[in-house]
Amino acid sequence: MNTKELDNNYIMHTYGRYDVALKSGKGCTAYDEDGKRYLDVSSGIGVNSLGYCDDGWVKAVSAQAAEIQHMSNYFYCGQASRLAEKLCTLTGLSKVCFSNSGAEANECAIKVARKYSFDKYGKGRDEIISLHDSFHGRTVTTLSATGQDVFHNYFFPFTEGFKYADADIESVKSLISDKTCAVLIECVQGEGGVNILDKDFVKELRQLCDEKDILLIADEVQTGIGRTGKLYCFENYDITPDLVTSAKGLGGGLPIGVCLCNKKLEDVMQPSTHGSTFAANPVVCAGANYVLDTVADRAFLDEVNKKGEYLKEKLLKLDGVKSVRNLGLMVGIELEDGDAHEVALRCVKNGLLIITAKSLLRMLPPLNITYSELDEAVEILAKTLKEE
Repeated sequence: MNTKELDNNYIMHTYGRYDVALKSGKGCTAYDEDGKRYLDVSSGIGVNSLGYCDDGWVKAVSAQAAEIQHMSNYFYCGQASRLAEKLCTLTGLSKVCFSNSGAEANECAIKVARKYSFDKYGKGRDEIISLHDSFHGRTVTTLSATGQDVFHNYFFPFTEGFKYADADIESVKSLISDKTCAVLIECVQGEGGVNILDKDFVKELRQLCDEKDILLIADEVQTGIGRTGKLYCFENYDITPDLVTSAKGLGGGLPIGVCLCNKKLEDVMQPSTHGSTFAANPVVCAGANYVLDTVADRAFLDEVNKKGEYLKEKLLKLDGVKSVRNLGLMVGIELEDGDAHEVALRCVKNGLLIITAKSLLRMLPPLNITYSELDEAVEILAKTLKEE
């Protein structure tokens, strides 16, 4: 049996796969098992922040794998310690808790918020407000935190203690009570449709949380690590959250999750309050250290912003494109008509790997994509949009 047949026979059908079996890749280019070339502007849903098999990343990961590939968290890990120092220094936050995915990072943030409130105010102050159209993960608790009704099915009972507000300060205020311990936001809602939160709203929310000793959590699983032209998206809003979660692009292709906290929260969690067998894996952290050293450069981030504006300008000239919304290289494309998923499938046939977000096409290209590759992506999309 070939790869697709084996998949259909032996893997649970939890994904609507494109009809492609990828085998290899380099930079922004991937090849399937038949040797067909694809330009990938999805980067594994924002994971391959430096594209496929970046030379420096491969070297860092390979060297660490040859030295020691895993250790228990009962022992100190140099790669993890150095990564934590960089993350805290670059963000101004205080401490890091490692995990393996964005959902796990969000679970950690939820636990920190509830324990902080329990320690200070006692039992019962445990509700968290998130926003409509948010997406925070696929565990039962992070599904509960997700503000989309479509995800609130099948897996009853869901975790209690979540309410959902509009991206409006009055809506948030209407839900705050003496039970509220935190507000959880994505500054740009990726899965929710590339919805960019209003800057004044986020700043008002920061002030409101400060006044009421409510923690502000920023889910930066998709927006972090240079995706929006800043190391973390919250920097575009001139605020600092109490908790920041990060994943996807940080590992450069290997699974990682991080929850960062500010100084007032640095001692909330104690031994046995949280943990993960594979968290802070040295091979993964070696890759993340390389990614962070590359992406945190100011000139690199400036280029992400320039490429984002260049891509937006090109896309807006295409017949069939109604609007484009983006921060950096986090891009949502609203079509004048037609189903975005069907257009994405046709793009794949034409050699462009692109994804969707609700009714939009979505681009999350490698941050080091070249201008000529951006041109090629736009050309393929233009061709696809002209097809019947």
